[in-house]
Amino acid sequence: MTVVGPFGLSVRDQALEADVQAGLTAVEEGLLEATKSEVPFITEAAQHLVRAGGKRFRPLLVMLAAQFGDPYAPGIVPSAVVVELTHLATLYHDDVMDEAEVRRGVDSANARWGNSVAVLTGDFLFARASHILADLGPEAVRVQAEAFERLVTGQILETAGPRDGRDPVEHYLDVLGGKTGSLVAVACRFGAMMSGADETVVDVLTQYGERLGVAFQLADDVLDIASDSHESGKTPGTDLREGIPTMPVLRLRERAARLGLAEDVALCELLDSDLGDDARLAAALEALRVHPALAEARRDTVRYAEDARAALAPLRECDAKVALVELCDAVVHRAG
Repeated sequence: MTVVGPFGLSVRDQALEADVQAGLTAVEEGLLEATKSEVPFITEAAQHLVRAGGKRFRPLLVMLAAQFGDPYAPGIVPSAVVVELTHLATLYHDDVMDEAEVRRGVDSANARWGNSVAVLTGDFLFARASHILADLGPEAVRVQAEAFERLVTGQILETAGPRDGRDPVEHYLDVLGGKTGSLVAVACRFGAMMSGADETVVDVLTQYGERLGVAFQLADDVLDIASDSHESGKTPGTDLREGIPTMPVLRLRERAARLGLAEDVALCELLDSDLGDDARLAAALEALRVHPALAEARRDTVRYAEDARAALAPLRECDAKVALVELCDAVVHRAG
């Protein structure tokens, strides 16, 4: 049994291990090539987060999904590069919106070069992704365009907040389906589609990716509160400080409204105060780390991970399916 990819994924089959490792190595080379520019400064900015590393979660899913067809088909690696470039571009933009100072353990692009450079670098990465995508055919362009529309819609919905009378938790889960689930679903879809897998298999893996993506983001919500910066690669409490209503906060507010406990109401008031103050932010993190709302958010993560696992049931039994199931467990473990 060999450990590869993010989260210490264990792969029991040597052929699968070789395919995944070779694919991820080729993706890494493709990312560096795609982020080169004739302007050295643009290359430096565009490769900033590429060279900072990362889990390469989405390219890994492309490689595993491709095992249900021809894993050596020519479109697989380029499609994985497209998905990862798109993801990286959103990180540049997210850090500007969140005023984040750290990403993947290094200075964020906006902290290093300012918001304008960070936004434009994200746009540059989107352009390079589109250039690669054009060679993969009109269906791939359509799939990516629809996912990108969902991604942006999710971001807008998060910014706008739930409409009057809408349950905030349901609204947030819709946001996550767009912001995160859509691109993870595309990773699985591209892997299966580019490998020539049966359309039924493509649909199953797409559903799996959507649910796993939501679970992945819910785990990130928990990590933003429960982890330290070394573990998560970004400053703890970033979402809290920016007033982003992540699942632990939504579960806290839901509980406060339902039970009216003084300590819950007081914690909500603390979260509504100026968390730009380091002492207040530290107090909020300390309180949330021991609050039942965090445990409930972990249960939400488990639920979506289990839904992702259940979606895989129609697939034939193979080592790639085992690896996809293990990813569900690994996402839950992150939130543990």
